[in-house]
Amino acid sequence: MGDLEFAFEPPSDEDIDYEDVSSGGEDEEENSDVEEKGKSKKKTQSPWDFSSYTESVAEEHARRSTTSIDEKISKLIQQRGHAEIVPEKDEVDEDDSSDSEPDRQEDFRPEEDDEVPTTAGGGDNRSFFAKADGVSFHANSFMDLHLSRPLLRACEALGYTKPTPIQAACIPLALTGRDICGSAVTGSGKTAAFALPTLERLLFRPKHRPAIRVLILTPTRELAVQIHSMIGKLAQFVTDIRCCLVLGGLSMKAQESALRSMPDIVVATPGRIIDHLRNSMSVDLDDLAVLILDEADRLLELGFEAEIRELVRLCPKRRQTMLFSATMTEQVDELIKLLLNKPLRLSADPTTKRPSTLTEEVVRIRRMREGNQEAVLIALCSKTFTSKVIIFSGTKQAAHRLKILFGLAGFKAAELHGNLTQAQRLDALELFRRQEVDFLIATNVAARGLDIIGVQTVINYECPRDLTSYVHRVGRTARAGREGYAVTFVTDNDRSLLKAIVKRAGSKLKSRIVAEQSITKWSQIIEQMEDQVAEILREEREEMALRKAEMEADKAENMITHRDEIFSRPKRTWFVTEKEKKLVAKAGKEAEKGSKKRVMSAEEAEERKKKEKKKREHEKNLPRKKRRKLEASREMLEDQAENEGNNKNKKEKSGISLVDLAYRRAKAAKGAKKAADAGKAVRTNKKGAKKPSSHSSKSRPEEMKELFQSDMSEKKQKRSSGVKKSSSFKSKSRYKRR
Repeated sequence: MGDLEFAFEPPSDEDIDYEDVSSGGEDEEENSDVEEKGKSKKKTQSPWDFSSYTESVAEEHARRSTTSIDEKISKLIQQRGHAEIVPEKDEVDEDDSSDSEPDRQEDFRPEEDDEVPTTAGGGDNRSFFAKADGVSFHANSFMDLHLSRPLLRACEALGYTKPTPIQAACIPLALTGRDICGSAVTGSGKTAAFALPTLERLLFRPKHRPAIRVLILTPTRELAVQIHSMIGKLAQFVTDIRCCLVLGGLSMKAQESALRSMPDIVVATPGRIIDHLRNSMSVDLDDLAVLILDEADRLLELGFEAEIRELVRLCPKRRQTMLFSATMTEQVDELIKLLLNKPLRLSADPTTKRPSTLTEEVVRIRRMREGNQEAVLIALCSKTFTSKVIIFSGTKQAAHRLKILFGLAGFKAAELHGNLTQAQRLDALELFRRQEVDFLIATNVAARGLDIIGVQTVINYECPRDLTSYVHRVGRTARAGREGYAVTFVTDNDRSLLKAIVKRAGSKLKSRIVAEQSITKWSQIIEQMEDQVAEILREEREEMALRKAEMEADKAENMITHRDEIFSRPKRTWFVTEKEKKLVAKAGKEAEKGSKKRVMSAEEAEERKKKEKKKREHEKNLPRKKRRKLEASREMLEDQAENEGNNKNKKEKSGISLVDLAYRRAKAAKGAKKAADAGKAVRTNKKGAKKPSSHSSKSRPEEMKELFQSDMSEKKQKRSSGVKKSSSFKSKSRYKRR
């Protein structure tokens, strides 16, 4: 307890005792070392529970008249026989023992010389942050942090004995109401770092006036559910603090009624909370005291910047703001300047971005073997990494295909991506948490903040795009001082990216060689599975088409039955119009395509605004005559620009207007008649006849004026002679549309 250096203690979610687990005695021995002497053994609670938030997946499939992917796979295996698809376990063991080249680990040589240790950035922003003198990152127990007795009891029930560095530094400062910008290595307890001081402050709130006092924003739904569950466990001995969960995929009506009851804490995703604030009655943030942004860099990556700015506008200015993230980017720094007031920057582990207990490996996928990448993955999972594995794929379709292949190959796997319903996503997390499945195949949805029990290995089936994604992916393992493995599949196109990751992260990579015979065997098995995969995908497409047809029929029936009620409801609004949405989407597409237009930074925009302001102030001090001259010249420039734009538009349009056509014909007829009367030319209808050179040099108004004067002179001559002749010329005004 008196050591100056910090050592991670086993967290509660790693030592859960299930009824069906036989190794109860070993867990008791491990936990008895953590507890004080003389105290009896107590079972620690799990802070995460995903099963209690939605209906069960079986109920959802029964309501939607669909079947799960596992049922489809088991049905195919029963119909066609397991032996036809996958060899028996005895055969697999014999093949594994007969492999001449087992999986082995080697040093990753090419990138070893390029390793450069990272340096802490953000030196230019030091003046913006308040000085963090006297901040201690060490505490012997939670009692030293001056927390109330109910919160200390909750920490004891969850098995939290010693605060982590970020908790020891953040909790005392947050209790004083200071704005905090916190960053720490993944798995260091950032959720408890902001949840405990928030609950402590709420114990002393004015209870006679209910209001929403704390808003916690997260980038993903699963992270919001996890934080909500964590706050519920920490507040289990505080009966009068209520927490509400607001996110997409769950019932709008239930969330609306919960928000109207004015809960103390709201855990939400940005889009859904803005929807409620604009369209739900009696829901506001006027009494908000604390605003917390978890995984702020991911919020900006997912395009929530406009939503965050709108929420900041709706929040009161006098509030406490806390921002947490494992990585700090330039966008996050700009957001800090917008949100926080004299914040304290707390970096619990600035020297290392990843845990020291993490072993990182690379599997090279040569260009000739890119087609066998699935076989390499299954070979690796069948022999080396057999349980508690998260596999990150690049797309939702790839994740779903891997789930089917793993199921047909006899592995217990779950999938987590955006094409699933919220109930299916939470059910997949719950199955993996309870270790009922060995593999969780996910997209980047599971890369942020999720603290899942005992993840031993993370496999990057698709190489991440940048260092930030890589850090967060591999941060799902080796949490709280435990050992873990991170394996990344690298193709020839990903070498430069991997080199950049090694340079910036400064870690030693290992190279893993997968046995050639195992890859060949699984590639043949996958070829045999292609028909089964196609059949399952076809069944899913048919179910989806039927589901859509049923939804359309239900919608039409509801419109007929409840027409008056539906049209009497007020139209739902949003803070951005459809036109602005399209412009933002277009700008995003141009940015993805790599447009050559240079994007203006925030500092340059500020400088330009300052220059324009100075210019306006200078113009105000000018004499009236000069000011009017400037205004007149500006108006002339604007008119010229408009005329140029109109001329361009006219040129772009195909064909000519009726007025111009009539004018040209009248002009041609007039010229031809004059020439015929003078005996200089003969009337011709040739289209290629050249116009007189005198007209080509004159402008359009001059031509009109000349024609009008000649027309008037002819009329005078006719009146004087008394002979009425029909004029062949008609002015342009006669052909204008009315």
